[in-house]
Amino acid sequence: MKRKSSSQESPLVLVVDDDDSIRMLLRETMERYDLSVAEAGSGAEALSVFSTLKPELVILDVVMPRMDGFETCARLRRLPGGEATPVLMLTGLDDLESVDKAYEAGATDFASKPLKWLALGHRVRYMLRAKRAMDDLRTSESRLATAQRIARLGNWERDLDAGTVECSDEMYQIFGIAPQPAGARYECFLERVHPEDRHVVVGAVEDAIRRGQPYSTDHRILMPDGTVRFVHEQAEILPDQAGRPALIVGTTQDITERKQAEEQIRFLADYDSLTHLPNRRLFKERLESVLASARRHKRLVATLFMDLDHFKRINDTLGHSAGDKLLQEVAERLRCRIRPTDAIARGDPREPDEPLARLGGDEFVLSIIDITRGEDAARVALRILEVLKDHFVLEGHEVFITASIGISVYPSDGEDVEALLKNADTAMYHAKSAGRNRYQFYDGSMNSSASHRLSMETGLRRAIERDELVLHYQPQFDVRDGSIVGAEALVRWKHPELGLVPPADFIPLAEETGLIVPIGEWVLCKAFHQSRAWHRDGFGSLRIAVNLSGHQLQPGFVRMLEELIRTAGFNPSFLELEITESVFMQRAEETVGMLNDLKSMGLRISIDDFGTGYSSLSYLKRFPVDTLKIDRSFVRDVATHPDDAAITVAIIAMARSLELETIAEGVETREQLVFLQQQGCSLMQGFLLGRPVPAEEFTRALRKNAAEMSPGVPM
Repeated sequence: MKRKSSSQESPLVLVVDDDDSIRMLLRETMERYDLSVAEAGSGAEALSVFSTLKPELVILDVVMPRMDGFETCARLRRLPGGEATPVLMLTGLDDLESVDKAYEAGATDFASKPLKWLALGHRVRYMLRAKRAMDDLRTSESRLATAQRIARLGNWERDLDAGTVECSDEMYQIFGIAPQPAGARYECFLERVHPEDRHVVVGAVEDAIRRGQPYSTDHRILMPDGTVRFVHEQAEILPDQAGRPALIVGTTQDITERKQAEEQIRFLADYDSLTHLPNRRLFKERLESVLASARRHKRLVATLFMDLDHFKRINDTLGHSAGDKLLQEVAERLRCRIRPTDAIARGDPREPDEPLARLGGDEFVLSIIDITRGEDAARVALRILEVLKDHFVLEGHEVFITASIGISVYPSDGEDVEALLKNADTAMYHAKSAGRNRYQFYDGSMNSSASHRLSMETGLRRAIERDELVLHYQPQFDVRDGSIVGAEALVRWKHPELGLVPPADFIPLAEETGLIVPIGEWVLCKAFHQSRAWHRDGFGSLRIAVNLSGHQLQPGFVRMLEELIRTAGFNPSFLELEITESVFMQRAEETVGMLNDLKSMGLRISIDDFGTGYSSLSYLKRFPVDTLKIDRSFVRDVATHPDDAAITVAIIAMARSLELETIAEGVETREQLVFLQQQGCSLMQGFLLGRPVPAEEFTRALRKNAAEMSPGVPM
């Protein structure tokens, strides 16, 4: 192998001939035209040199020993890069058979010996220029193919007379059709068009041919595996010399991802991502349309506003993921049981109308259009309450849920969307206040009640900062000697207009709004400071009891209580926290851990309203409890009702066996006191013994009790 290069930029030509003199003449001729030259003396050597140097052109002699030029050319074409390299074959044979054989072997051109050297040089330069042009064309085609692949864009040309389509590889890929070397039939592509869109495509093409105008369509294609793609097609009509339509030239782009993104954006704008139900915006838009129709045809429309009862407990006890799962299952259960013809809301653009929309949180709404009277809406509400009766399984836990439903009817309860939603919402709150798990029709008088509730909530938010809350203290007596042993701290609201508001009127509202947490912290702080004052006054053994709401028993409560005790300089052994039995049991596992933390601080724990819940003896043994507080509902009839008497006796006996104290609340008659004392319950509180009073008055009662205390009942 010999090579001479005049410049690194010069094209490389491989000269293959078994005659040394011919190779020398060829090299000198090529170099005269500023071409680099590599040489090979045989076919086998030529293949080796080609693989190594990758020349831009090969000059190949036909007649060579062992491997002639025909075989060498054929093998070279099979090498990497060999398929596009120009090959000029030199032959001394003049017969046409040899020429044909040269082309069949893959020759680009041929020249006959004896060679005309000047013409040969020009021919080689022309072949190299043509090769460069072909390389550029291939590069452009490759770049175009890559761009089309990235853009999912195919180009095509349809012959209207022949019915064939010449198209790019990407076009075949988009339609899922195997490439056809001779072109595919138009029907192959048309068959892929979705049956529901086929008439649209055919109509657009026929109209374009008739008018000689371009066309553009978006349509679906159905793939062999059943999946659907969206494509955008645009094309122009090309006439023949006579002006008749002859060709359609166009492009087809796969826009599936764009369509899906657009659909997702529209979905997020109109639908709830958790339940896939319409959201507030879409519901109101459709309700406006329904009301417009109802006005024209003088029809009734009912709006049902539904809120799940005690939903917050699910989030608090099982976590937000369980709460989300519950909302999904509620939506699905109602979706399957409410008549689609009742609905104005849709859960999916391609699904039948559904009766539900989710407004947010645990609030759902539906509007019923096919009714002749309000009672028809009540039947739907009853059906909703019925389908919610069965338990739900969340994270391995059986959960029961109920709902409160408010109903407003167009036009009597409102003539626009906002009024109907507002009044249905108001009716729903009345259903909750009436005991939950029920429906309530709107009544005009509810507005004043709703306004009152809103006013109360606003006032309660300002009560702490305006120093409107006060503590009253109810004494707890040991009836064996008549001494006051404790005080239950009870919050009152000194409203500037309503006067003294009792807890029953604002504590439920505080719990619903979350205001119970700052109010509870204020109660603890005031009680600690008052207790310290009493201890300084000489009442060192007095215990103070504070009620806790379940909403207060959240992460961070123990740390907050420790800080309050430290800041107030309060001895926690004089504090008794009263927690209702139902709160104990709602989050038993979590509550046990928190109570252990509280007990480790040295304070006491009391189960309030004992006997009204569903705790078991096994749970009582696990809870670090000091006192059972017998609910007033049993104490009230303990002297007259055998069942209440039996329950009370059992509670006292159980507490004694567990070495727990018992305290009876709501003692209002001497008969109740005597019965309880006979059963061994010596700690009591109630109106018979002392009403809740402000701190100053309670202080006077303490001093009087200390001065006049004598054995027996302080009467």
